Amino acid sequence: MNSQNTPVHIRLWHRDFWLMALANLLLTMSVYMLIPTLPHWLLGIHGLTAIETGIAMGAFGFGLFGFGAFASYLVQRYRRNLVCVLAALSIAALIGGLYYVDVKLCQMMEAWFVILQRFFLGAFFGLAQMVLTSTLIIDTCESYQRTEANHSASWFSRFALALGPLAGLLLQRLVGFDLVLLSAAGVAAVGAVLILLVSFPFRTPDDNIPTVSLDRFFLPHGFPLFANLQLVTLAVGLLLSLRLSELFFAMVMVGFLLALVAQRFMFRDAEVKSEVVTGLIVMGAALLMMLTRTQQIVWYAAPVFIGFGLGLIGSRFLLFFIKLSRHCQRGTSQSTFMLGWESGIAWGLGLGLMCFEGDRRLTLQASLLLLAVALLLYHFTHGWFVKNKNR
Repeated sequence: MNSQNTPVHIRLWHRDFWLMALANLLLTMSVYMLIPTLPHWLLGIHGLTAIETGIAMGAFGFGLFGFGAFASYLVQRYRRNLVCVLAALSIAALIGGLYYVDVKLCQMMEAWFVILQRFFLGAFFGLAQMVLTSTLIIDTCESYQRTEANHSASWFSRFALALGPLAGLLLQRLVGFDLVLLSAAGVAAVGAVLILLVSFPFRTPDDNIPTVSLDRFFLPHGFPLFANLQLVTLAVGLLLSLRLSELFFAMVMVGFLLALVAQRFMFRDAEVKSEVVTGLIVMGAALLMMLTRTQQIVWYAAPVFIGFGLGLIGSRFLLFFIKLSRHCQRGTSQSTFMLGWESGIAWGLGLGLMCFEGDRRLTLQASLLLLAVALLLYHFTHGWFVKNKNR
């Protein structure tokens, strides 16, 4: 049977690893807090059109690639933890900038300003994630624990997909959107402080470091996995373009926790292909429930199914990228997975706002279609992966 499982080492969960994992959670939460709140603020308060708002939200996905080609140079030329800290503080400053323009300057948001802000927010978030996941997290553990470290830390950023929007919606309802901006900026700043609390030894930079490279940025031979993952996250991004409640994201978190448990027990010795297939089928079932049923139970069950399926798919695709990578490409595989995950969500969110403008039925139908295509494509992608994996 073609199965694989990630072992658990208690010694991995020491102070430094906890700090890095929590920093990962907080940095991701800071940008996800804006996903359900920022579009409605731009549309309702500042009068941007649906197209302008969609472009702004989608610009984050393009920004993710902005500094990627320079990531390896920056990490080797400068202290790697300080590069991540400066990127995290830039995230806080960019989010705080929206608050300053809105509250202190009392100016209406221009579309070009928000688009640029979102692009650079994506650029600094992408750089922070590349350095954090490809370098800092694995530097805190032994070599034989690195796969487990990557797998475990990725769950913290996955949890942020539920906890970030949940926190953003609660704050918006209780204290207003301006405090959402301040809170998101503060969360990113706390993430930077957690990174500073971990000591990383200085490494002498290599000679003749190329300024631009794909190292720690993108794994070209992993493109089939990247494309398949993007279909899934595009579907999730479309779903996030709808008005969703705090209950929805709370139930998504329940689904994530159930997926984490299921991986340890239900899928422990199952065939590798089963996790992604199960995840896609469960997510498709959730969308069908939301399309065809109106009972109260649907608003509890459907988001649990979404979280459960997405948790299985995300963790398994991450391990696929790791196993596909060649020698010294582990960090690059992490960044490629992150780019596929985050850009797909951002572009799906932007497309949903631009094309469907909140039309629930059309959005759910488009999302369901993308999942169906992803399931069909995965039949070929999995076979390709089995033939080309290196670990």
